[in-house]
Amino acid sequence: MRSNNFIQRSLIGILTFLKDSIFAEEHALAKGFLQSLDPRVKTISFLLFIVQALLTKSIVVLFFLYAICLFLVLISKISLGFFLKRTWIFIPLFSLFIVIPAIFSPGEALLTWYIWGAKLAVTRQGLDGAVIFIMRVVTCESLVVLLSLTTKHFELLKVLRIFKVPEIFIMTLGMCYRYIYLFVGLIQNIYLAIKSRVGLGVQYQRGQNIVAWNIASLWNRSLRLNEQVYQAMLSRGYQGEILVWNDFKIKTRDWLWLFVVLITIAVIASHAVMRMLLWII
Repeated sequence: MRSNNFIQRSLIGILTFLKDSIFAEEHALAKGFLQSLDPRVKTISFLLFIVQALLTKSIVVLFFLYAICLFLVLISKISLGFFLKRTWIFIPLFSLFIVIPAIFSPGEALLTWYIWGAKLAVTRQGLDGAVIFIMRVVTCESLVVLLSLTTKHFELLKVLRIFKVPEIFIMTLGMCYRYIYLFVGLIQNIYLAIKSRVGLGVQYQRGQNIVAWNIASLWNRSLRLNEQVYQAMLSRGYQGEILVWNDFKIKTRDWLWLFVVLITIAVIASHAVMRMLLWII
């Protein structure tokens, strides 16, 4: 009984978290700073920040860019705890395990100990490289998550179309987004239906038959839904090309924000050039 309850809680918890984290748009509808910007200007500015984070080798610059991201989170009326939980759990922790061997690279030793006769030394160069890598990953991920949280899904797809991204890619991405949402709810309904009709105690062979039958049923429903969606698209005038109505309007606030971003990137780039010249001299 405890095992079944654990499976039930895990399944429902995973599905609920997926729906809440991917498909919730309450943050995009809030009256914050980033929500009020034109999606095109916002996307360009975030791309500039991400490119700068990828190119820089300065820890100070990476911390500065991450501080800008957190400041944008606050003025966009997004809970800081909510944002940090979604940007520090998966990818940064995985990156941390990747860079652990790098802290033992050759260089100036900061901490040394012996294990079974082997010398291990944490070096300053290795530690600096690991911190830069982690901060670069966290900064880029945080910017992407912030952009997706403060922009509606269909607006992001519209921006991609305006930037001449291939139509088939946008159409596939949009349909996948909607189908995932549909199938997440479908899985929840199937599980509740099985539980209400069969109960928690099921024999192994009967359980296999139930799972196999539901997989086949879900496949057939997917095929029917695919055909119905295509016929609905044809009936509404679809001829192989997605028509996007561009109703975006760039305002004075958007131009000011883009100007501030360009000035910030220029200052960071000039600082990097000065450091390079001093190093050469």
